[in-house]
Amino acid sequence: MLLVGGLFLQQPTNPLAGKRLYIDPGSAAKRQAESLRRSRPQDADLLERIADQPVARWEGGWAADIGREVDAAVSTITGAGALPIFVAYNIPGRDCGQYSAGGASGGDAYRSWVRSFANGLRRRQAVVILEPDALAGMDCLDAAGQHMRIALMRDAVQVLKAQGAFVYVDAGHARWKPASAMADRLKQVDIASADGFSLNVSNYIDNAANIAFGETVSRLLGGKHFIVDTSRNGLGSMSDWCNPRGQALGVSPTTNTGNPLVDAFLWIKQPGESDGTCKGGPAAGSWWTDIALELSRAASTLAKTIVR
Repeated sequence: MLLVGGLFLQQPTNPLAGKRLYIDPGSAAKRQAESLRRSRPQDADLLERIADQPVARWEGGWAADIGREVDAAVSTITGAGALPIFVAYNIPGRDCGQYSAGGASGGDAYRSWVRSFANGLRRRQAVVILEPDALAGMDCLDAAGQHMRIALMRDAVQVLKAQGAFVYVDAGHARWKPASAMADRLKQVDIASADGFSLNVSNYIDNAANIAFGETVSRLLGGKHFIVDTSRNGLGSMSDWCNPRGQALGVSPTTNTGNPLVDAFLWIKQPGESDGTCKGGPAAGSWWTDIALELSRAASTLAKTIVR
């Protein structure tokens, strides 16, 4: 049992504890660092700071054969002795038609995609972070659309768990929806069957705020664990989510968080990828060297300040 906020909660073990995380040797950050090694060695070093960290692998409708792609990725990552970390990002009406618009064409297409994704796991251990922003951002949908989204995500939790995945359902971040609202939505998608929920994916809110929010949501869910995306929250923007300037890389990915409810700090969003065509950025998900350098340089400055 765990005492949180004056209440004793059920305390399962951290399923990710002790797992090795995978560093992609062919990441965009690595390729860019190598291309700048001779001409701009200092910038190359800053990009290596990103390239040397494990980052989640995003999967969506862009894969021609999602089952085959997941199978190949799991084989590569587990072959390296590491735990695959995926982001399933293909819900119909994704991102409410904004910068990351897209997703499956309808409910049947999504159910089929999720089953193909799950089959690619072939009961091998992997983390699946389920549909960033889909629950927190579903207010843009009408009542029928919200009902379908809940049903699709509930189905996805059950299908992925049947293949033995560690499933974390996305719950937005600390500055979006009230904890009670997120807990209610998580219950509707069968969070009881999942391993926990994720916070701050592709966002910039600091760890302190997200952990406090996560602990409140967890208490409402009987002690569910959560993970936090720390890829770009080193300075903790309080409001701007689309390519805010002056931000920094956050703490490195780890499953040793020092908090019994936080299973991992992960880099879920790839630092250096654009949030969209705002503030001069390229399309969402595209590599942007300038912002990658800015994030890494600010993190280096922050580390030196802390040491002093």
